[in-house]
Amino acid sequence: MQVLDIQVTKVDHLGMLLSQIADLEAQAEALKTELKQEEGHIEGNLYKACVTLSQRKTVDNKAVYAEANIPAELIEKHTKTTAIITLKVTAR
Repeated sequence: MQVLDIQVTKVDHLGMLLSQIADLEAQAEALKTELKQEEGHIEGNLYKACVTLSQRKTVDNKAVYAEANIPAELIEKHTKTTAIITLKVTAR
């Protein structure tokens, strides 16, 4: 058996952590799905959860603007632009 002697870089370390987080998030989502089948308070030995049903309303701004015949220039004038920096890590 041959031992691989490689230097783990910051990117490698981040990639490994993100991979572990993804695995943990998948496990958490599976448990959440199971728990959402119940309603009310769920008691554990260390934690407790509360499952409630509610409704959320959202407004389709684009549809409202179109129906109100609001000019694109006016919408653009009042639209805020924010710079975003994105870092994506993928396995090699």
